[in-house]
Amino acid sequence: MHEELIQRCAARRRKALGDLSDQGFAELLLAVRENPSAFVDSPAEEAYVELERAFSAYDASLNNDDLLEDDEYQKARQKRLANLQVGCARALALDEKCLDAQLVGTLAADLDPDSLLEQLLSLHDGTDAASDAPEGCDLWADVFSRPKLRLEAAISRTLLDGARHRLAAQACERVIAVAPTDELGCRHTEAIALARLEDEEGFDQLDARFGRHDNAWTSLSRCVLMYKLGRMSAARRALAGFDRLCQGGSYALMRPVFVEVYLPDRPPVAVNSLEEATLAVHEMEPTIADVPDFINWAAAQPGISASAEAFAQRNDLDW
Repeated sequence: MHEELIQRCAARRRKALGDLSDQGFAELLLAVRENPSAFVDSPAEEAYVELERAFSAYDASLNNDDLLEDDEYQKARQKRLANLQVGCARALALDEKCLDAQLVGTLAADLDPDSLLEQLLSLHDGTDAASDAPEGCDLWADVFSRPKLRLEAAISRTLLDGARHRLAAQACERVIAVAPTDELGCRHTEAIALARLEDEEGFDQLDARFGRHDNAWTSLSRCVLMYKLGRMSAARRALAGFDRLCQGGSYALMRPVFVEVYLPDRPPVAVNSLEEATLAVHEMEPTIADVPDFINWAAAQPGISASAEAFAQRNDLDW
């Protein structure tokens, strides 16, 4: 959020100055980064400052959660999300068109998938769709288009959570078409949806489009896809690959944990880390729940339970 505030301020100042070379813009960007408050000169940026404050308070309130009992945790969580909604309301009082504040406030309400989808689609109807941009462009390069992309990525994840798998895959395709670098990870959501749909051809095309660089989502989705298709040898190889690729991958699969609402998108995690595996398992939970005996099958595969237990012991985790 802070870096985007800097880029927004610099972009607005560049437009106001008129003819500014790339070198001049680079120098402007350095000046803004050194003292952003000196360049906040519009309600839109003032709203982002307020939103940044709300996020900082939200992040700070997460620090002691591990020490709380379940009831205390739920109370703290509800208070944290309510405070974030208040911060979003303050941002919207400064700029009622701040789409990120609208999106985060909606997500912080922690609604069920159907209710959340209704709210997100209402936001979508009130703004120009990012996916209406010409195919082949890269909207992520335009900092002012990123809120629209975040909204559409949130819609795709909510469609997946609500078991609207084909619609989720289509929504991901629309975002990737206009933001092909896929900074928001729509390919991860689409991989899960295609696995649930047993769409091997679509999955392979998606994998090829992104250079067949495996990650937690791709590896686990491939495993579920092969399992659902009855291709057990391939499923076993994919499961073993997931465990090798992701630190603690088998542990994350055997011991899924609660993951907070994405605000507004996936939290940044290290590639092939336990955190990445944890997010992938969390997002796949509804799909895995629809696949009879998948977890029991995975646990019974040679080395998987032993790998999970060894990881738990090395890292002093519950097993």
